Amino acid sequence: MRTLVGVLALALVTTAACSRSEDATTKTAPPAPAWETDNPVKPLPEGPLGSEIQLASLPNAPTPERVRLGRWLFYDTRLSADGSVACATCHRPEHAFSEPTPHSTGVKGQEGGRKSPSFINEAVTLYPNFFWDGRASSLEDQALGPIANPIEMGATHESMIASLQKTKGYAQYFKEAFGTEEITKERVAQAIAAYERTRMSGNSPVDRWRLNKDEAAVSDQVKQGYELFFNKAACNQCHLGNSYTDSSFHNLGVGYDGKTKKFKDVGRSAISKNAADEGAFKTPTLRDCARHAPYMHDGSVATLKEVVALYNRGGEANPRLDPKVKKLGLTPSEVDALVAFMEALNGEGFMDAKPAAFPQ
Repeated sequence: MRTLVGVLALALVTTAACSRSEDATTKTAPPAPAWETDNPVKPLPEGPLGSEIQLASLPNAPTPERVRLGRWLFYDTRLSADGSVACATCHRPEHAFSEPTPHSTGVKGQEGGRKSPSFINEAVTLYPNFFWDGRASSLEDQALGPIANPIEMGATHESMIASLQKTKGYAQYFKEAFGTEEITKERVAQAIAAYERTRMSGNSPVDRWRLNKDEAAVSDQVKQGYELFFNKAACNQCHLGNSYTDSSFHNLGVGYDGKTKKFKDVGRSAISKNAADEGAFKTPTLRDCARHAPYMHDGSVATLKEVVALYNRGGEANPRLDPKVKKLGLTPSEVDALVAFMEALNGEGFMDAKPAAFPQ
């Protein structure tokens, strides 16, 4: 009997000790850092209605771990030379990753000569042309360019890497995303591009009307604008596909000085070295274009109505004017209908905000 009592007592003591040990382990387990709780690994998002983008099936498919890392890097001002600007400074989520100013402003308040274009729905593109002049051939190339630009983010790739290495907290997330803690400019570009590919827009009123056959999704004016877009105005010559862009270059005469016979910005020809490309710029997406004002590469056109007016008068005359750009003969009500159609391309799925905390 005493032996049995002793065994039971020992068992109770052992159980209590184990319980205390488990409690101690639970109490001493470090909590996840704030930046990790704020920015967890998430499954890849589905392409919204009308985008026809399936991220997992892409040849350069992003991974959830790279997307999370890229989201931090996209918004982190420590990638710039003086810690004052990030990719998101010019590519603002509330403006569908464009900006509300005619020109971008970088480190030390330096103002560039072009407006930052949106990159939504560029996970899939007809041609691999990025930037207004197409100087980058991938989202990865596009991600690295502004970091090293002395007017934009002003950092060398070496100084950017050093800054990230100094931030000890980033190492484990590079390991999760790429297998090792090594930080390289290529990995930074891949992570930022992975995040950018997830910024997809769809389920706009036009999508719900056309694809879901919801006649109440848009007004009669929008439906009239749709017919004009594909017929009389022929906007779909260049604004085609699900992203409403041909990813190619066209001269509208924007920035041409009739007195000097020169363009303030020669555009694509500086890259292609082809004189025929002078004054030509990449066709921007019309997805969420109502959020992109002002318009054109130089932000010189204030409203969508003024954009349609530019096309209606046949662009601005110059020796390189694209032959597709001709006077349209639209009436004032037809101009308004086209504007209404473009406004109805505002979608959802791309929205985001700056992370509340970053790796330290």
